Amino acid sequence: MTIFISIVYFMLNMVEINRIKLDKADLTILSELDKNCRIASTILARKVRKSRQSVDYRINNLVKEGIITSFQTAINPHKMGHKIYKIYLKLRNIPEEKDRLFKYLKSSGKVYWMGECSGNWELIFGIFAKNDYEFFELKNELISEFNKIIVQEEGQILIDVKQYPKMYFTNRISEPTMFAGELVNNQLDKLDYAILGEIVNNARISLVELAEKMKSTVIIVKGRLKKMEQKGIIIQYRIGVNLNKLGLELYKSVIKLDRYTKEDERKLESYLSSLPNIQYFIRNIWSIEPELVVSSYQEYYQIIENLKKAFPEVIRTVDSVLMITDEWTPGFRNLLKAE
Repeated sequence: MTIFISIVYFMLNMVEINRIKLDKADLTILSELDKNCRIASTILARKVRKSRQSVDYRINNLVKEGIITSFQTAINPHKMGHKIYKIYLKLRNIPEEKDRLFKYLKSSGKVYWMGECSGNWELIFGIFAKNDYEFFELKNELISEFNKIIVQEEGQILIDVKQYPKMYFTNRISEPTMFAGELVNNQLDKLDYAILGEIVNNARISLVELAEKMKSTVIIVKGRLKKMEQKGIIIQYRIGVNLNKLGLELYKSVIKLDRYTKEDERKLESYLSSLPNIQYFIRNIWSIEPELVVSSYQEYYQIIENLKKAFPEVIRTVDSVLMITDEWTPGFRNLLKAE
């Protein structure tokens, strides 16, 4: 952790990475926006101890410089009656087939997220389906269509996720938000779906503008948002960040376990939650997956080695991948259409 703390100290005292300067105020703004990007500029200004005009200028500049890539509404498909499944692929080096596979996944209507990676796997993607039978058919169709390029495949059922604030900006430990979990088929109408479709990638939109787009009133739209938050359909309003602009990397660890008692689980989650690097902690049916933001592979390697030493009787194997891309696909928007 010494390496990471020294990096954070450097960042908090004015840094220049890839010609982009960030000071403590910028980093605090990024941290607060990731906790709730719908926060009012006046409230954010008090937290940063700057004027509202200065805060708005800094946010606009972070967008202009490509550090903030999006203002996202995190939506939980499990609270909309859809389970989340994941597929991991190892691929042959056939460029034209790889391009065809990527186009297929992006246009499938069921793939909501995909990430190209380097390491034990070369492609990981998430599929939403209403039941195991639907996923089974989707998986078989995929394997049959692309058997020439697929060397190895593995599937998982996602249980739940702890979604952490981007703590690496300030080195302050914060509580995560829970994602996935119990399957609930909440009933939504056309207005609910329309609101979700608008704010999913435009989370900082004002209530006035959102109401105008919905041809509704501020009171009605505000009430619908509140209701979907209470039901756990909307779980958070966050920002997307270009890690490359900050000289940072994202690694996913796919960890198979020898044992996982309740006490093991508590200790392991507590250990990971104490790391400012952690971004997600994912529990699948057969594995767990911490995602870590670091400055280099050496830093990531040291974190994993320390983890294995701390839990030698719990951890069986660790497969590591460097996430090269991390993108939502049109399939995610299909989930937000009234059925």
